[in-house]
Amino acid sequence: MLRVLADENFDNTIVRGLLRRNLNIDIVRVQDIGLSGQDDPIILAWAAQENRVLLTHDVATITRYAYERLTQG
Repeated sequence: MLRVLADENFDNTIVRGLLRRNLNIDIVRVQDIGLSGQDDPIILAWAAQENRVLLTHDVATITRYAYERLTQG
């Protein structure tokens, strides 16, 4: 099963569309888990800890933090 975390500003119409197409996707939103307003590294850490793919439109900053996580192992 695909486990996904939708970032706070991710388009909810996409989330709803994914769920309509495939009920086997486990999607939670940042706001559903109490991480609204948290910094990107915290969001990435939670996603990694929960084995979830992060869906985001934030390519300006989240990419840098993701690469930092990868280089740190």
